[in-house]
Amino acid sequence: MKKFQRQPGFVVQAFRFALDPNASQEAALRSHCGAARAAYNWAVGWVTASWWQRRAEETYQIPEDQLTEWRPWSLPLLRKAFNATKQNDPRFAGWWEENSKEAYSTGLANAAAAFDSYSKSKQGKRRGKKVGMPRFKSKRKACLSCRFTTGTIRVDADGRHVTLPRLGAVRVHEPTAKLLERVQAGTARILSVTVRHERGRWFVAFQTEVKHDITRVNRPDSAVGIDLGVHTLAVMADTTGETRTVPNPRHLDAALSRLRRASRTASRRQGPDHRPGRKPSRRWEKANAARNRVHHRVANPRADALHKLTTAVTGEYGTVVIEDLNVAGMLRNRRLARRIADAGFGEIRRQLACKTQQRHATRVIIADRWYPSSKTCSGCGAVKAKLPLHIRTYHCDACGLVIDRDDNAARNLAALAAAATGTGVAGDQDTAKVSKPRGADQKTRTTGPSRKARAGWAGGATLRHQRQTETRDRTQAEALTLW
Repeated sequence: MKKFQRQPGFVVQAFRFALDPNASQEAALRSHCGAARAAYNWAVGWVTASWWQRRAEETYQIPEDQLTEWRPWSLPLLRKAFNATKQNDPRFAGWWEENSKEAYSTGLANAAAAFDSYSKSKQGKRRGKKVGMPRFKSKRKACLSCRFTTGTIRVDADGRHVTLPRLGAVRVHEPTAKLLERVQAGTARILSVTVRHERGRWFVAFQTEVKHDITRVNRPDSAVGIDLGVHTLAVMADTTGETRTVPNPRHLDAALSRLRRASRTASRRQGPDHRPGRKPSRRWEKANAARNRVHHRVANPRADALHKLTTAVTGEYGTVVIEDLNVAGMLRNRRLARRIADAGFGEIRRQLACKTQQRHATRVIIADRWYPSSKTCSGCGAVKAKLPLHIRTYHCDACGLVIDRDDNAARNLAALAAAATGTGVAGDQDTAKVSKPRGADQKTRTTGPSRKARAGWAGGATLRHQRQTETRDRTQAEALTLW
């Protein structure tokens, strides 16, 4: 395969549209996605078979040089092995010719990427959580997706159809004018296309090489600090002193009663159970589809609201400052997990980073996770040692400033942007001290067991460890006294 060379001034951008396939086309789409899943499972089984064989041979004390060789998982070698065995394999015999070769390449490429991630995670070269060994994909749970890189891929001139390999012309639910105009003008080139089934319908995403047109923002010399929260989704304060509050739509709360009713209905039907091999009833499938529609009606407005918010912010300011929130740790709070997940803090940060870089070439500053934005006074720069979450109004003991907690945090973030950029808009404030970590709050506490441990919520493990430590110290003190 020829290596792709990106032209100067061009970026890779995706254009996503909803599809309206007919019955035969939907069956073909599901067949292609099933072929990708089957190829993925074949690759996982073919590679791991040598691992289990070597483990069995080691129990028989076979020397290292005589063990079964490791099977590689690079994409070219997986393709070569798959093409050599697919005709004689009973899992693919009789039907593999019905689908495009790109469907099988999709599964093999995903398997190669999964093994690479597992290998890098095992060696400590991959950031984030540890990645386990690739496992087989279930037919019922696997996401339906397939990628095409070769063949007839185009957007039809009528703007209402797209042509895909082995599938032909498929009707699009929405007009494709935003991509068709670029292709006809020569400012966009289609690289690949991915079909995916999610939220109850089929989508097609064109990966294109588009001419990068930088759009100038309305206020390029201004910076804005964004403080995300649950009560209000975002509080934005710019370097001119203007503050704006974005209320939290709470999409999930509005549909919670319907979701409970739909979940209760599905729980009273005979659902799937893999342990005895029980298949779901048709009544359960209908109830589960109704429950999924409620989830879709929550996810779609949430995505729309987040896109409108991030688009408005990135098109207005030249510098955006947001906090590095520990969303995974915040989700462990059982009292706030549902509202935090409904707000979409991580998606806001991702969209801001993407839109500022590709559309406006503006800057995003990520404040340190330990930056005391809420504890620092935006007027004099004094830092409080403690500020509990239930205190929503900030009272400064040094200058007497009384301000809303979120407004104060947003102003500190805006001041941090001024100190980092050197614009001098808010440089009169002592922002160098504000940018320091939290100090004492970042250290490990040494004041004894926590409230949960004292109440016995930790299963007695913390208290038991404390009693053992006290007994050991008392024994050592008695021994020294006798000596």
